[in-house]
Amino acid sequence: MIGKTARQCSSWILPSLLAINLALTAGCAGKTSTARYSASSAGSSCYAKALPTAGEGGLAWGSTLDMARQKSMNNCIRYAGQSGGTPTTCHVVLAECKN
Repeated sequence: MIGKTARQCSSWILPSLLAINLALTAGCAGKTSTARYSASSAGSSCYAKALPTAGEGGLAWGSTLDMARQKSMNNCIRYAGQSGGTPTTCHVVLAECKN
């Protein structure tokens, strides 16, 4: 009688544990990416984008407009140089602050 009860319990325990594990994994997967994105701009209300005439540009966030512009220029110079572009031609094409 004890063997029969143990077999009946084990038939539903394993699927239940797998379902709980899948639900927890799926719930955590969506939250990780959201937290990472919001942390990147937390406290920074201004952004700027700088582009060279050739190569990759740079986008940066900052607490002030001037800080965002400077950071985007530095990123543009670095990325343009790494991508085979022209770092000396970088200029800010967009700079705004969110409300």
